[in-house]
Amino acid sequence: MAVSANKLELLQIADAVAREKLIDKDIVIGAMADAIQKAAKSRYGQETNVRADINAKTGEIKLQRLMEVVEEVENPDNQIALEEARAKNPDAQFGDFIAEPLPPLDFGRIAAQSAKQVIVQKVREAERDKQYEEFKDRVGEIVNGTVKRVEYGNVIVDLGRGEGIIRRDELIPREMYRYGDRVRAYIYDVRREQRGPQIFLSRTHPQFMAKLFQMEVPEIYDGIIEIKSVARDPGSRAKIAVISNDSSIDPVGACVGMRGSRVQAVVGELQGEKIDIIPWQPDAASFIVNALQPAQVVKVVLDEDAERIEVVVPDEQLSLAIGRRGQNVRLASQLTGWDIDILTEDEESARRQKEFTERTQLFMDALDVDEMVGQVLASEGFSSIEEVAFVDSEEVSSIEGFDEETAEEIQARAREHLDRIEAENDAKRKELGVADEIREVPGVTTAMMVALGKDDIKSLEDFAGCAVDDLVGWRERVDGETKIYEGTFTPFGTTRAEAEEMVLSARLAVGWITEEDLAAEYAEEVEEGAEGEAAEAPTTEGAPA
Repeated sequence: MAVSANKLELLQIADAVAREKLIDKDIVIGAMADAIQKAAKSRYGQETNVRADINAKTGEIKLQRLMEVVEEVENPDNQIALEEARAKNPDAQFGDFIAEPLPPLDFGRIAAQSAKQVIVQKVREAERDKQYEEFKDRVGEIVNGTVKRVEYGNVIVDLGRGEGIIRRDELIPREMYRYGDRVRAYIYDVRREQRGPQIFLSRTHPQFMAKLFQMEVPEIYDGIIEIKSVARDPGSRAKIAVISNDSSIDPVGACVGMRGSRVQAVVGELQGEKIDIIPWQPDAASFIVNALQPAQVVKVVLDEDAERIEVVVPDEQLSLAIGRRGQNVRLASQLTGWDIDILTEDEESARRQKEFTERTQLFMDALDVDEMVGQVLASEGFSSIEEVAFVDSEEVSSIEGFDEETAEEIQARAREHLDRIEAENDAKRKELGVADEIREVPGVTTAMMVALGKDDIKSLEDFAGCAVDDLVGWRERVDGETKIYEGTFTPFGTTRAEAEEMVLSARLAVGWITEEDLAAEYAEEVEEGAEGEAAEAPTTEGAPA
């Protein structure tokens, strides 16, 4: 084939390829020009700077050799002297390029094959870019496709303009697909990889169920009902928390539908997965009680700092609250984001008795009082020696059987005990080599300094270099279970906010940061928050199929 091939045919081919691959015609023409340019280089030499241009309107092909204007010619294939260049272009300067037309080129078999490979590669790259641009903004959508093939349990899905993959762990258990089956899945990730865009699909993702409800329940699509959270044990059971923005509409009833028609449509798509629809509550305790349905809850005790809750249920309700293999409480924990401990009434009573006995013994040992006095203090709600020592004396003297003299004696003994413990801790921290200057950090006690010394944190610089997680610990959620790692200050009940203040104070003291830095950072956070609120606006997704 010669470069002077039928110009109309060239444009027709480019147009046909562009339509078939759904890419821009100019990209195909550019790929053809690159192929011709590569073939011309193989004909005239790789050092020759050849440029090929194809007119997108006429199909005319123009081949040119570009020569750089230099002071001294070292390579005559791509360089030209200034005098010679000015003979062709009087305005030529050093560094300019002079274009010389080349004659039409006849492609040999090898050159034609090479040109074909270049065009195919360029078109494939453009096709991949088109696919990536199309699907990268569709993360979070549900798509329908046809099973193309199954490889090692992974299902390859033809999406029309792309190809997605449902990995084995993203399929509902016991779900089998064969070639040609229709499949509906959730796009949870799109990545640009060397072999092309990878579209990852899932049928186990919690948001897959949320999107199915959005398609089945018009009130969710319209924003009247909001899905707050979803927890799933794919193929077995799920919980979904919903709230209505219209007091006249029952969110649970709307999601269930007439005779269960709406929820049954979702259950059918999820291979019979049982779904509990829970009314969401802003109050954590009420929400968690709802999430544990169908079990009945007698009492709850919240620890808001640790986001942990103790739930007391009747003895006969324990197995129902926990569920088979812990499924019910695990899903409730995922749904609410709280760690849930379930106790029976007997277990809670035994624990309370144990705590009462321990507190009684603490007061007996520390205050040198008999068992009756220790029990009275414990029953009045005192839980530590510090509370007894520093509470208003009237609170102690008002206890039945106590007078002012008894109250003063008990508080004096409590203070003496604390002073003795303080002296022992001070001796320990000196023995550990913990610097006195750490004591100047607001909130740090001598007992904390001992704990720091045991963790080899001995200077103010060491303390300033601590991460907050090192001090208060952290939590990791793995397979629906929360694993808790303790920090240096965990035994002291230090909150994350308190630890952050301590570390900031230490960094200020050693000069790592200044008050001006903190003020500037605070101002920046305020500004970003204001911009975020201004940019936030309700969005409307496409109508459900």
